[in-house]
Amino acid sequence: MDGKKILVVDDDEVFLKLIENDLTKVGYTVITVNNGKDAITSAKLEHPNLILLDVSLPEMDGREITRILENEPDTKNIPIIYVTALVSEEEAFVSRHIKGKHFIAKPYNLNTLLVQVEKYMS
Repeated sequence: MDGKKILVVDDDEVFLKLIENDLTKVGYTVITVNNGKDAITSAKLEHPNLILLDVSLPEMDGREITRILENEPDTKNIPIIYVTALVSEEEAFVSRHIKGKHFIAKPYNLNTLLVQVEKYMS
């Protein structure tokens, strides 16, 4: 997984540390930010292979961040998976999409997370 970068965007610092630890253990390089402005800047500078994006963020929500990134030439092709507490694991099992984007329910199941992430890393 050498060189595979994941940008994780969430306003919960405990969640960021947990997911960074989990993804780093399996070999990914993880960049964490806690707001939309930094998410957009980091996506442009770091060119991650994947973005894990919280839907509910203060000031700029995940859907707005997605819209901005999809309209930028440098970031429009970066895949995005929403990570949200707005749905349960059961709801996630039935429908893995929010507005056409894959999503993972919080709290996440590590195996489910890794399966979804790996789909975008091959």
